[in-house]
Amino acid sequence: MGLGLVVVEVCTRNEMALLPLEELEEKFPEAAVMRTDCLNMCNLCRARPYAMVNETRIYASTKEECLKQVEEAVQEEIKQFFGE
Repeated sequence: MGLGLVVVEVCTRNEMALLPLEELEEKFPEAAVMRTDCLNMCNLCRARPYAMVNETRIYASTKEECLKQVEEAVQEEIKQFFGE
């Protein structure tokens, strides 16, 4: 698990849970992926692939597009943290 400067949370019942999200921790050592039984967003969870990045909802039509947006959000959070 990464340092956890950026926390990516995903509900285990959502489509995003099917992806190898732990690869984000390898790509971004500042990130930590947390799989949770429920994030209490059941309507969104049923409708779209989504994840939380530092408590910000990221969602898209497909899980691949959502993963791309999650990666972009993680990069932006790291950039903001280090003041780049």
